[in-house]
Amino acid sequence: MNNTMTTNDFKEIITGRRSIKKYNPSVKISREEMTDILKEATLAPSSINMQPWRFVVIESVEGKATLAPLAKFNQVQVETSSAVIAVFGDLNNSDYADEIFGKAVELGYMPLEVKEMSLAKIKPHFAALDPVVNKETVLIDAGLVSMQLMLVARAHGYDTNPIGGFEKDKIAEAFGLDKNRYVPVMLISIGKADDGGHQSVRLPIETITQWS
Repeated sequence: MNNTMTTNDFKEIITGRRSIKKYNPSVKISREEMTDILKEATLAPSSINMQPWRFVVIESVEGKATLAPLAKFNQVQVETSSAVIAVFGDLNNSDYADEIFGKAVELGYMPLEVKEMSLAKIKPHFAALDPVVNKETVLIDAGLVSMQLMLVARAHGYDTNPIGGFEKDKIAEAFGLDKNRYVPVMLISIGKADDGGHQSVRLPIETITQWS
């Protein structure tokens, strides 16, 4: 049975989130609940709804052993977390356009003629798209889902830590992915914090915002 969300208080979710370095290693997240967390995370928006994010949930002893040498400065998170989620961006995400729009038609979200008109524009668009622009878009979309994933995890009563320090040139192949197609974005450790984490300072809004 899935755990119910610990809180629906959004203010508590965003103010209580911490980047956790050490977790309670006895706490495990079931595959069923992890699936729910990922499903809720993927409600995040993406360009043309192409949903370019891809996840590798690294939870087994073997999986963590593969990851450990690739995340050299984040060993504690790898060892103690319930799992580490490797977030990738799929540069060929438009391959799923037919499936995405077809399902929208099936569910009554989109008329068939809109699907056909959209696909007629999308396919040549992606065929001519500058690879640099494509990669930038994929990274933005994957960043959106990553932040949403961390907030969803918090709502489920878990803690997270986004990790950028890992061997990005090696991780795709280490987990059987095509490194030319799947761009590594970040690792997100997830589990139950062993301590409360540390509060951190944010710059004043006056420093980072201008009004026009």
